[in-house]
Amino acid sequence: MSFRPERVILELDSRFHSAVDPADFPVHTIRWRNQRWAERVGLGGLADAEWVEHFGKFAPLDGSLERPLALAYHGHQFQSYNPNIGDGRGFLFAQLRDDDGRLLDLGTKGSGRTPWSRTGDGRLTLKGGVREVLAAGMLEALGVYTSKAFSLVETGEQLARNDEPSPTRSSVLVRLSHSHIRFGAFQRLAYAGDADGVGRLVGYCTRHYYPAAQGADMEASAAGLLREVTTATAELAAQWMAAGFVHGVLNTDNMVVTGESFDYGPWRFLPYSDPSFVAAYFDETGLYAFGRQPSAALWNLSQLASALTLVAGAPPLEAELERFEALYRDAFRRRVLAVLGLASKGEEADLSLFKTFFTWMGETRASWPQVFFDWFCGAASEARADAGPLAALYRDPGFAPVREALLGHAPDRPERLAHAYFREERPVSLLIEDVEAIWATIADGDDWTAFHSCMERIGVAREAFTPDQG
Repeated sequence: MSFRPERVILELDSRFHSAVDPADFPVHTIRWRNQRWAERVGLGGLADAEWVEHFGKFAPLDGSLERPLALAYHGHQFQSYNPNIGDGRGFLFAQLRDDDGRLLDLGTKGSGRTPWSRTGDGRLTLKGGVREVLAAGMLEALGVYTSKAFSLVETGEQLARNDEPSPTRSSVLVRLSHSHIRFGAFQRLAYAGDADGVGRLVGYCTRHYYPAAQGADMEASAAGLLREVTTATAELAAQWMAAGFVHGVLNTDNMVVTGESFDYGPWRFLPYSDPSFVAAYFDETGLYAFGRQPSAALWNLSQLASALTLVAGAPPLEAELERFEALYRDAFRRRVLAVLGLASKGEEADLSLFKTFFTWMGETRASWPQVFFDWFCGAASEARADAGPLAALYRDPGFAPVREALLGHAPDRPERLAHAYFREERPVSLLIEDVEAIWATIADGDDWTAFHSCMERIGVAREAFTPDQG
């Protein structure tokens, strides 16, 4: 397809963003180029030198933004309100549309200082960039609605960080996503008592993301927007839980109105089923532990609703929030069945399977990624599972009720098992030790073989799970 530039963000005035200049980096070395998504948005034909010009030096894309815009927002960080944040090391670089007419953003991380940088250097470590590319790719393969790591360019600076060996290498990341409008953008306007600003942002979001939410007046539009955001957020929380993913930092500034997962800092995938598992070493109370992610998402939605009370009454907003629990339960049931490759037998039978399955997973601490891989499509994978690395565990009498429950659900599209991915003994894995091993080869010898091999395997897994999408 051809590139279709946009710049509708300019409908919003300087209350919402600030024009900035990108950092001038000494080196530009492409480390990741998402050719698959570049083709989908009409940028696949760029030569590497052109790629660097746009995604390392940030020369404008013709027809899109003439200058990058750092977006303004506040947010609750670990449920403590912080009015001193905003895009401190990133900006909105460009907007565009895909073949379906969907508005997309190209945003950055590590692209230099902005008015909201405070004492930060506006940079991103290369390790942080590598981790984000890995996380976004894996989540996409597992069916999570995520931003895409579009580009990673190493930038040749030496950065000092308190939480990892320093000096460390630097990079700049570009994300492709549907939106960068965070819950915290509404909170910032509410904090200032700017009802007009909240209304303008509601209008922008309903026009470009949720046209069906537009109502006869502002109150109806605000309630309609919250309805759509609540639905999307419940779906996202269910996707994280079914994928065994722990985001780590579910602050209100890390959640966007389109319900996309993004901003991967201290993320983890579960090694085994454990609701109390945390991703961030600084999450000392377990606020954002694996099992608390749905409640964290609802709490964040309530903060968005509070900001919307500047333009709408509380009752219609509260009514939308009350839908979350039922939406989440339904989404979780669908998503777990999807990652197990099983068809539904109805709510009661599905929940009975989950209770049996997850009780056993928690008691045995069996490998989360291996079990889901072994039993994908249930009965159609029985022989494969019984010949795999966990065969002895599956022969244990304690597994018998789990086997019975899995075999009681019909496989969903079992023809997917013909893919070469399922002839492998182990799935692609991004447990912390896997990620650290990939980084070690880069840090110690600038060897990117393991990184590219992992990304190739993630692509193979994505094709195996969703062959219609590729």
